[in-house]
Amino acid sequence: MNFQEFDLNLLTVFVQLHKDRQVSLAADNLGVSQPAVSGALKRLRILLADEVFVRTSRGMQPTPLAEQLLTPISNALSIIHDSVSQQRSFDPQSSNRHFVFAMTDIGEISFLPVLINKLRSVAPNLDFSTVRSASVNLKYEMESGKIDLAVGHLPDLKSEFHRRQLFSSNYVCLFRRGHPFESAPDPLEAFMKAEHACASSSEIGRGRADEAMERLGVRRLIRLRVPHIVALADILESSNLLATVPESFAKRSARHFDLAYAPHPISLPPIEIGIFWHAKYHRDPANQWLRAVIAELFQMNEPRVPHAT
Repeated sequence: MNFQEFDLNLLTVFVQLHKDRQVSLAADNLGVSQPAVSGALKRLRILLADEVFVRTSRGMQPTPLAEQLLTPISNALSIIHDSVSQQRSFDPQSSNRHFVFAMTDIGEISFLPVLINKLRSVAPNLDFSTVRSASVNLKYEMESGKIDLAVGHLPDLKSEFHRRQLFSSNYVCLFRRGHPFESAPDPLEAFMKAEHACASSSEIGRGRADEAMERLGVRRLIRLRVPHIVALADILESSNLLATVPESFAKRSARHFDLAYAPHPISLPPIEIGIFWHAKYHRDPANQWLRAVIAELFQMNEPRVPHAT
């Protein structure tokens, strides 16, 4: 028998015929025409070199070979059906799947506390890890399934990726309480005269803010550059440095440090924060479920922290 010529549909017809013992009834139950079932039976007879089913006064009766094949064929179809069904459904309550997010440092402190708290209640057996979106080949890692979702400002993820916008975040100025900028009558003049600290990473649009200021001819006196924005809160609290940061980070920093923030005196493009996933996993049930949870928590809302200025 040439297995390359074997059609999986033939096995389905075989099992249904064994159950119904009538070609017409098997056709109805399979939702196909009677000639289609007859044709499938003819092909089975050729491939198996056996009559398979013999017409009698009691309907189509299986041959000894057909009886011998029934159990393994039924088991094989059941395994295939269960495997396909499992891939088309996702039960968060029972799943122990491991998910990987690509996030920035801000993403971790802004999203994870709320997200993990929610997931612990609806999916207690799941576990998670994060990677820096700028430290990996994000397109390759997401295409290969090593990273499930990316969250943040990622304008380079275009072709082959889907995106769902969550919210927009504006830039603000972050500084220690009592900083001269806080009470300056002319914020723009004070901004230009101030000494600045900035994060050198281009993640979540910080590079866009620098580019926008350069295009506008704004020249800052930058005294300090750090690779990660989370370090700025400690630094600003004990210095006269000023920093341009996303408002979500400023809110959190003002809650935990002796810091304040104010609207930015320069018109800068907003930071569009979204969820990104590869087209290969667009219909993956687990991926769909996780995207829905994140959207429910954060869409149109920045991560909630008390406002403090």
